[in-house]
Amino acid sequence: MMASSLKTLALAALAATAAALPASYRLSPRQLRYHELAARQNAAAGLSDFDILQFALTLENLEETFYREGFKKFPDADFAALGLNQQQVKDLKDIGRTEQAHVGLLQSSLAQGGIQPVRPCTYDFKFTDAKGMVATAAVLENVGISAYLGAAPLLADKGILSTAGSILTIEARHQSAIRVFAGLEAVPQAFDAPLGPRSVFSIAKPFIKECPQGSNLAIQAFPALTMQPGQDASATGVGATIKLTADGGAASAAKFCAFTSGGVVPGGTAFAPFTEAGGCQVPEGVAGVSYLSLTNTAPLDGVLKDEMLLAGPMVLGVS
Repeated sequence: MMASSLKTLALAALAATAAALPASYRLSPRQLRYHELAARQNAAAGLSDFDILQFALTLENLEETFYREGFKKFPDADFAALGLNQQQVKDLKDIGRTEQAHVGLLQSSLAQGGIQPVRPCTYDFKFTDAKGMVATAAVLENVGISAYLGAAPLLADKGILSTAGSILTIEARHQSAIRVFAGLEAVPQAFDAPLGPRSVFSIAKPFIKECPQGSNLAIQAFPALTMQPGQDASATGVGATIKLTADGGAASAAKFCAFTSGGVVPGGTAFAPFTEAGGCQVPEGVAGVSYLSLTNTAPLDGVLKDEMLLAGPMVLGVS
């Protein structure tokens, strides 16, 4: 565990930033119950607020490098060829600059607490063209939103929670703007879906080639989950049959597809029976940007826990 004196310093630094922020809305009794459950799980896992800040910094480092390397590789004319006007190209570049600011805030907060911030890794974003960069940005920004939503209940300090919330709202603006730039529906669903740290890391891991010594997170990714050829993860619909392949033969032990999606009640995840040969069907209630995992059980409360997850998640667009 981190020394309490160090934690006090970091909390004070973040609380100073949070002091200028407006008070958040009240949580419903159901939201409070989920918050308490997540907090207990976080305590059992031994994660401190510092651990969560390091995790957030890992994601912000990835996003900041993504935009910087992309804009270095593709000139403005390539983005204009996609139909973006001069202001939209500027807006896209400004998104990258705000990611730099997020990195700076998290680095400063950790350093003031006497904690060495994790450093950027080397990445492989598989850039091929500007269109692919914008499409990937739409995915990364949505995952970033889900990461902050999932981490919020795990934070013990309200000052850090408010500061994380101030980053979350900007990430949400990024996501809506980039969806418009990519020719997608700006607001595909009424709610966003939270994801736990291990699920978020599982989505981010394919982009990470190598991290500096001491900057590797103590998080193990789940086996990767992909659609079998001939299917489109970016556009599917309720009732569609999805056939999947998982690393390490994880699909052979799976019994359910878990669709984590904004607005799914109860618990945030809808489950559908799965077989390796037949796949599964997208259930009612799943919409917009969703996350698909394979599990060995389907709890009635709709709450997806790490211990039941066998592979995934993968990002899925449901219309």
